[in-house]
Amino acid sequence: MADRRKRATIREVAQATGLSPAAVSYALRGIQTSEETQERVRAAAAELGYEAHPIARALASGRTDMVGLLCGSLEDYWQQSLAVGIGRSLLARDRYALLVDAGGDPERELALARRLRDQRVDGLIVQPLDPSAALWSELAETVPVVSIGDALHGGRSHGEVVFDNRRGVTLALEHLRERGHDRIAVFTPTRDSTPDRPADVHVDAEAQRLGLRVDAVVAPQSLAEATAVATEVLGDRDRPSAVFCFSDVIAYGVYAATRTLALDVPGDVAVCGYDNHPMSALLTPPLTTVDWDIEGIVHAAVRLVVDVIDGKPRKRRVVREPTLLIRASTGG
Repeated sequence: MADRRKRATIREVAQATGLSPAAVSYALRGIQTSEETQERVRAAAAELGYEAHPIARALASGRTDMVGLLCGSLEDYWQQSLAVGIGRSLLARDRYALLVDAGGDPERELALARRLRDQRVDGLIVQPLDPSAALWSELAETVPVVSIGDALHGGRSHGEVVFDNRRGVTLALEHLRERGHDRIAVFTPTRDSTPDRPADVHVDAEAQRLGLRVDAVVAPQSLAEATAVATEVLGDRDRPSAVFCFSDVIAYGVYAATRTLALDVPGDVAVCGYDNHPMSALLTPPLTTVDWDIEGIVHAAVRLVVDVIDGKPRKRRVVREPTLLIRASTGG
């Protein structure tokens, strides 16, 4: 049987350095001791192979080095990419992402948010399905909360990376009108229980301004379910001439439906997405979509939450401006 080396203890480090266990603990945490002592203790700990037990370290420091990452729906490919980016960026800062998926359900989202708080995460990054929920203000009293996409209810979040959804919606609808479309179906994952999301609200205002007939359709951020919804809408003889989707994965469902129905994109129906997933440029035809710069979002969200955790908050609000990438799915 292989010989297993016993984990060195803090008492052994103390004996090697001639310090008390308490002094060693302070030195390893970089507090209440000189830099010379800290270097000496770290050198001894490295030589002995000492590693602080994560639970003991959390109890001593009051931190877990865990940041909760609450995603609206990981069936959405763009949110998957965002989660990967945030997880890697946190790891580069010696933090770890505790990833949970609300599955598109606002009630589940709130239950998971409470559970992350109870698990003592150091901070919480959320892509809210229901930004108006009163719970966000309550959570912000006990854990740093950073939102992505929409600002949270009550303005109590510690940081927010918000999208200029008014501009994003305007870019998409103006482009479709310029292409000659006056009847547009808007596919949104927003449920009836959360009707006040800014992007959805702005669709109606812009439709009136531009003289468009817009029909809002709830379509889950699941390829199979989005395909089913699109097949029903586009299978109607009185179908819209264009579809604007609040998620590229929903637009992929529209593409799948056009294949089933033998419809041409953009000849029979133009399609526009909203988050520029890398696969969108590889479709046939490539998908016109609104880009929000996912790398910039990752950088901003992680910086905000880490700064708050470390007690050095700076700018708490970052606004992401959209860019419309015109491709062949709308005749571009």
